[in-house]
Amino acid sequence: MEYLFEDFIEQYKGARTDLALEVHEKNQESIKRAGTATTYPYGEGVEVTEDGNEDIHVTRVKITMPAGEESIGKPMGNYITLDVPRLKENDRDLYETTCRSVAFELQQILNLKEDDTVLVVGLGNWNITPDALGPKVSSYLMVTRHLHEYLPQQVDDGVRPVCSIAPGVLGLTGIETSDIVKGVVDEIQPALVIAIDALASRKMNRVNTTIQIADTGISPGSGVGNRRTELSEKTLGVPVIAIGVPTVVDAATMANDTIELVIDSLMTHSSEGTDFYKMLKEVDQHDKYDMIREVLEPYGGNLIVTPKEMDEVIERVSKVVANGINLALHKNIGFNDIDRYLQ
Repeated sequence: MEYLFEDFIEQYKGARTDLALEVHEKNQESIKRAGTATTYPYGEGVEVTEDGNEDIHVTRVKITMPAGEESIGKPMGNYITLDVPRLKENDRDLYETTCRSVAFELQQILNLKEDDTVLVVGLGNWNITPDALGPKVSSYLMVTRHLHEYLPQQVDDGVRPVCSIAPGVLGLTGIETSDIVKGVVDEIQPALVIAIDALASRKMNRVNTTIQIADTGISPGSGVGNRRTELSEKTLGVPVIAIGVPTVVDAATMANDTIELVIDSLMTHSSEGTDFYKMLKEVDQHDKYDMIREVLEPYGGNLIVTPKEMDEVIERVSKVVANGINLALHKNIGFNDIDRYLQ
């Protein structure tokens, strides 16, 4: 779960999230609430484009300057977010369309030769359902590197060498995930690493309905405040694309956002210039978030919330991510080919 999250959370309390889009939205809300004019509509060094429809809405946040890194709290690069409100539903047409959309967005940032090897890393703990996204995605991938090595005559044109590992977590293996991945990368020399992990969101309606793709690497475990050594081009020596789906929400963040909605509603129904209006406008967001965390502390501390239907949904979401990767990496294949391969 995302890059430098603990440092980021100290700077942006009340917005505990791994999604660059949500940080951007939070910044826009703050600008609107303050009522200040700005030369840069999305912040200096931040570019935002949107397209799609009500079924799949795509937002692309591109950080181009250090000022953008500071405002978003993430390194320069591309952050693509697919919002699919009905992703949790068992709709075959939407499922296939979403897989193709993930594949299309991936292909826009891939820079590979036809025979380049790709290593897919499924991060997370397979024993804990909200953290099992990575290992489950690994289990649905078309892994083909061994076929290229041992049965090259039976490999169809356009099928790329792909390999995958699910290295587990430090508590299960006693080994840092980054050390395991670095060892494999050094041995097989892939042209690209794709890392899959569960993320944290600040909005419940984005849990299991949103997919983020980033070309800046990832730091396992940070979405639950357990950041490990990052997986990035700097640490591995090869480009790293991160794909994640939010599966949890921090309880304090959810409560904080709910209270902000109440404050905004009260301000809308209050006369501007009154003492009550001024009091609401001057509520310090950092102090409010700290107060909520203190109130929740006796009832479970740093509480993480996940939907009750997670067991069923994680299977469907994992297949969407896996098949998006399959379609992006292997040319001239369709869902029938994938289904036949995985039988």
